[in-house]
Amino acid sequence: MNNYLTEDAIQKLREEIEHRKVIVRKRINEDLKEARAHGDLSENFEYKAAKKDRAQNEGRIRYLEKMVRTAIIVTEPPEELDVVGIGKKVGLTFVEECEFEEFSIVTTIEADPMEFRISLESPLGKALFNHRKGDVVVVESPQGTYEVRIEDVCSY
Repeated sequence: MNNYLTEDAIQKLREEIEHRKVIVRKRINEDLKEARAHGDLSENFEYKAAKKDRAQNEGRIRYLEKMVRTAIIVTEPPEELDVVGIGKKVGLTFVEECEFEEFSIVTTIEADPMEFRISLESPLGKALFNHRKGDVVVVESPQGTYEVRIEDVCSY
């Protein structure tokens, strides 16, 4: 699993990792210590909740560390003005429906399809990457194959 990330995005991930290791871990360990002091651990809700919090925090740390470790660093935006890449806004016509939509191409952690912010990891992002204004691109998604025409590419 590789993630397309900018240096800024990687820095944000590192800051979250540090926060979780220093601040969140300490708080959870204090919660565990306090819950243990209440006695019988088999029926101690606070203890079980703190253990669950610890597991979630450690899982998040591992996930973030893997994202940083496997990141493909990209610069934003690509130098060529009419080429699709991170940091670009793309106007697309969905060929079969004759519908026009605009999307922002963003890094993996900034993606939000509901806000029309797609990453290069998405089927549409993968298909559009490095294509130019005027190209017709075939997109293979879990819902099926469709074509889009790139109408406009600009920096946002």
